[in-house]
Amino acid sequence: MHLEVLVEDASGATALEILLPRILGSDGPHTWQVIAYKGIGRLPPGLRANSHPSARALLNRLPSLLQGYGNAFAGQAVAQAVVVVCDLDRRCLKEFRNELNAVLSQCRPQPTTGFCIAVQELESWYLGDPQALLQVRPSRTVRKLKPLRDETVDGNWERLADMIHPGGAAALRNEGVHAIGRQKQVWAEQLCPLLDLERNRSPSFQYFLTVLRRLTAG
Repeated sequence: MHLEVLVEDASGATALEILLPRILGSDGPHTWQVIAYKGIGRLPPGLRANSHPSARALLNRLPSLLQGYGNAFAGQAVAQAVVVVCDLDRRCLKEFRNELNAVLSQCRPQPTTGFCIAVQELESWYLGDPQALLQVRPSRTVRKLKPLRDETVDGNWERLADMIHPGGAAALRNEGVHAIGRQKQVWAEQLCPLLDLERNRSPSFQYFLTVLRRLTAG
């Protein structure tokens, strides 16, 4: 199986480049390509395909991307699939998933596709493994981290920053948006090699594992 993995930003791409070999095996039969976009964006009105070069955000491009993959995959001897990984942010999970499925349903032909939504942000996947956080920054706050059963609360990256970044989220905000992006990439590099895949308490991370394993099971 070959996977085309679409993600909304560079830090997400860094995380997936580390996680995919751990999940699928680096010497196994599966291959993948991770493609990062310039933010999540929004689905175009009427879910119309938008392939204009200025539409560089993931959701803006998604209708044309999925249709393109549907055409490219048709008749190929090697099984191929698309995996879309993005943050939920403040959206309603049920409505957002319905919107993504509506984009896929209008493709002719439809590519095999899995939608993996990090609730609310990719940083919730890191919060799902306190032992990994302790290896990066041992602290009383991390030791007291409760099981992550509800990911729907806003501010997961801020919560993570307050636990493991000197000065916390406030210090990062003072440095500006580019500093936040760079730090998210550092967290991906530090934490993704340490995450215990099966022990992770993040429901959306476990769903991500389930989607990957379902797609590659055949």
